[in-house]
Amino acid sequence: MTETRRVEFQLLGHTLTVRTAESPDHIRALAKYIDERVTALKRSGVKDPMTALELAALDITDELFKARDDSSRDRGDIDKRLSALVAVLEKATPKESA
Repeated sequence: MTETRRVEFQLLGHTLTVRTAESPDHIRALAKYIDERVTALKRSGVKDPMTALELAALDITDELFKARDDSSRDRGDIDKRLSALVAVLEKATPKESA
């Protein structure tokens, strides 16, 4: 079983604490990434911090979904290539006579 610990971090000027098995550095890197995305949206003209946070969440979720789709597609391509390779090897390999 993985041990959880309390990790304190800053997000959008607020101090938050979570219990997690992840490393404190990892959690803080996630918070920093969100901060950077929200800051970029604010610089582009989004005035309300909550709207910026919601738009950042939507954008990050979009990235996640696209990455999952790409990963699934890549796995499918690999499976097709492996199947083709197995077929070629089966044709090239002499069959044992019974």
